[in-house]
Amino acid sequence: MKIQNQSSVVEFILLGFSNFPGLQEQLFVVFLAVYLVTLMGNVIIIVVISLEQSLHVPLYLFLQNLSVVDMGISVVIMPVMLVILSTEKMRISTVGCFAQMYFILLFGVTECFLLGVMAYDRFAAICSLLSYPMIMNKMVFVKLVTFSWVSGITVATVQTTWVFNFPFCGSNEINHLFCETPPVLELACADTFLFEIYAFTGTILTVIVPFLLILLSYIRILFAILKMPSTTGRQKVFSTCASHLTSVTLFYGTASMTYLQPKSGYSPETKKLMSLAYSLLTPLLNPLIYSLRNSEMKRALMKLWRIKVNLCTF
Repeated sequence: MKIQNQSSVVEFILLGFSNFPGLQEQLFVVFLAVYLVTLMGNVIIIVVISLEQSLHVPLYLFLQNLSVVDMGISVVIMPVMLVILSTEKMRISTVGCFAQMYFILLFGVTECFLLGVMAYDRFAAICSLLSYPMIMNKMVFVKLVTFSWVSGITVATVQTTWVFNFPFCGSNEINHLFCETPPVLELACADTFLFEIYAFTGTILTVIVPFLLILLSYIRILFAILKMPSTTGRQKVFSTCASHLTSVTLFYGTASMTYLQPKSGYSPETKKLMSLAYSLLTPLLNPLIYSLRNSEMKRALMKLWRIKVNLCTF
């Protein structure tokens, strides 16, 4: 695999928020706090689901995979951003930039499909309650999770390899927070039209199509909620679905605006803020929205906490 092709650039400089030097220290503190909370929330979910046998069902195993993805996105992006904020700029090798872009795409595309299959799982559980065990059996669960991860690996491999086979022979300054495809592609000194067609089509398939399927699933769920006789039950399910849709809209909306926009679509600072929405806020909010508000998750967490306390007293 060639990472450079007729390229005179051996490293890139990530500019981050260098236009706002007065905000660097405050942003560093905020992003560090977000990073630590994100890691803690997702690690708790992964550990609790792994240890609690009663949570070994599709709903929570999907959540566990989502937490792995969210933690992966944070680990790939946040340390680099913290270095940029502490130094105003950061030099990153071509290989390092390649690796970061690869894992951002891998985890990002995997999350797109995971959110889609999770919506399908909720649709099947609410709208087809009696046949749910047959619809979402172990084999179907494994296939859906495998498809999500394989899709992420495939897109990341193809797209990252293609981008880094373009020659980079001009400026090496990336006016962005991390090595994301659109800002890196702007530095290529070659015709990228064919790649842009591929990227546009790929984004439609990996972002827009799953998002539309999620919306359709939740519309069906909404009609099922309205038929529920219990007002309390309706409110509980509606609250959960509204939270899920908020997170999904934030993730898919900002991701699609980032990857579907024309080169001159938004200012660099606007692009940075949109990238932050799905790379920083979504991994932070997902543990709260999907799991920590869930009564079964909270019961499992308290159970494990009591076991730990009892062990410590002996």
